[in-house]
Parts: sequence; C-alpha cells; structure tokens
Amino acid sequence: MNANKRTIRDKAEQFHQYHEKGNPLVLVNVWDAGSAQTIQSTGAVAIATGSWSVAAAHGEQDGEALPFQLVLANLARITKSVDLPVTIDIEGGYGRSASEVKQNVAQIMDHGAVGINIEDQLPTGEGLYTVTEQCLRLSAAREAAEQAGIPLFINARTDLFLKQAPEQHNEALLNEAIRRSHAYAEAGASGLFVPGLQQSQWIMELCEQSPLPVNVMVTSPEPSPRQLAALGVARISYGPYPYLQVMEHLKALGQRIIMGS
Repeated sequence: MNANKRTIRDKAEQFHQYHEKGNPLVLVNVWDAGSAQTIQSTGAVAIATGSWSVAAAHGEQDGEALPFQLVLANLARITKSVDLPVTIDIEGGYGRSASEVKQNVAQIMDHGAVGINIEDQLPTGEGLYTVTEQCLRLSAAREAAEQAGIPLFINARTDLFLKQAPEQHNEALLNEAIRRSHAYAEAGASGLFVPGLQQSQWIMELCEQSPLPVNVMVTSPEPSPRQLAALGVARISYGPYPYLQVMEHLKALGQRIIMGS
C-alpha cells in the first residue's frame, strides 16, 4: 500500500474512533476548500460536507442536481486543502443500482474521503427505498471500501423523520428507524443518521436500541449539543445551517456596502 493510501486508511480509522456515545463528534458542515480550511482552523477534528450547501454554492438545487464530476472535483480540492479526515454527503449515492453506488463510492475514496453519508430517500424525493433495496446499496458501498482497503465510515441516513413534521412523529416511525438501523448495520453501515428527529425521549430510545452510533442534525435550540450528548448521541452535525448563516452575513455586508457607497 502506498503512503497516500496508508494515510487515508489511518484517517478513516481515526474518524471511526471519534464516534463515541455520549461524547459526540461535532461537525460544522462545509461546502468548499475555503470553508473547510476555516473550520479546520477552529480546532475541529474532522471535516464534513453538506450536499445542500455544496449544491447551493454551485448555484444548484439539492437532490443530485450537481453533476457528480463536480462533486468529485470539489471533494478533491477539500481533501487537498486540509489535514483532517473528510466525510462527504453523497445524497443517495448518485445511482439507484448497487453497482452504480459501488462505482461512485470507489471514486469518492480515490479523491480522499474517509466517510460518506448515503440516504434511503428515493431520487424523486417521494418515498424511501425498501429496507432490502437500501441494504443492497449499503453492502455495495462496503464492498467498494473493502476492495480499496479503506475502513470507510458509512453513515446510513434514513429520511423517515424528514417525511413528517416533528409534531406528527410517532412511535411507529421510531420503531421503523430501529428496524432500519439493525438492517443497515448488518449490511455494513457504520452509523445511523436521523435528520429531522428532535424529540429527546425518542432520540434517547433510538440511541439505546440502535446497534449503530447515532448522528443527529441540529435544527432547533433544543435539544442542545450538551443535551444530545447526555441522550447518547455519538455525532452531531449542522447540515445547511453554517452556509445559510454565512450567506445571511454576506448579504447584510453587501447591503451595508452598497447603501453606503
């Protein structure tokens, strides 16, 4: 194994270790090399992209509208600009079939990523892959990683809780998330990502019953990161929030400059 691949493997192993139940990895999602370097300078231990932010920064909509070659080019710039482990949000894997997912994940690793987010939402945004279908896709991603000799962190995202408003979340959704977590773990996933889940009690129950470390995305003031840690969360991310905050600041700055000129 060459030195570069050994470095990537070391970073991947390190990234796995950061997922500690009750002492979560905190990720401030970035969108390009400049934002990645800025977050690295804050003392972060890892870099994570957010697909919504990456798409928006390129003038595109989320939902795999950004061409995959641009995704790869952006990733390459990020991984070359920072020393930290990098995980990338690849939405649904840019392919419906397991073979497409495998090929794309192999390219992702070739460009320096040690982790991926891959979701179970259908490309149309209407409904989810069946558990069987998604497990085939996750297994393909794991096979690509094994063939590359890299312990890729596969963060299996389920969009169950994004399909319903928080006030409509119920125990049936929680049980389905637990069922998918067990199935995804058997298929080779490393973590479970549940964007949209906000209720403390259900977050705690999911953390207790999931065989995978749980990733929660912050979307409201509560639960706070400290509260999420106490609930057993192993990874906290911020999705599009950092990008939106930066753009709001840029807009306000631009208005002050233009109005004052």
